Amino acid sequence: MSALKTAVVTKDSPGAIGPYSQAIRVGEMLFTSGQIPIDPATGAVVEGEIAEQTARVCENLKAVLAAAGVGFAEVVKTSVFLKDMKDFAAMNEVYARYFAGDGFASPARSTVQAAALPKDVMVEIDCIAVIKSQER
Repeated sequence: MSALKTAVVTKDSPGAIGPYSQAIRVGEMLFTSGQIPIDPATGAVVEGEIAEQTARVCENLKAVLAAAGVGFAEVVKTSVFLKDMKDFAAMNEVYARYFAGDGFASPARSTVQAAALPKDVMVEIDCIAVIKSQER
């Protein structure tokens, strides 16, 4: 691994199922891989509709962010991929509980409908966060 980038790994979020990392830290920036609604304890896609799947995705992202020492307040950009754009409102309601907190600005976001997502899930989300320097 290059000295310029460091992998972030946690067992509290599903492990990578291919040649990628859960997240990569480069300086004070953190880039997460897309998270899908897999329960890290069972390895299975969570049952339910878009709300349940979005909550699991956000919990997976929360674990990856925490492993890097940050939280949702430090997220500056997200990308949301939906199986069906008709699920936007329900996804957005759950998303807001994580990314629209008191005292911090919500991140910039792109949301698109994808032709297909891994394991035929309804939602995938990735994000970029800023890691505050410990020296400041």
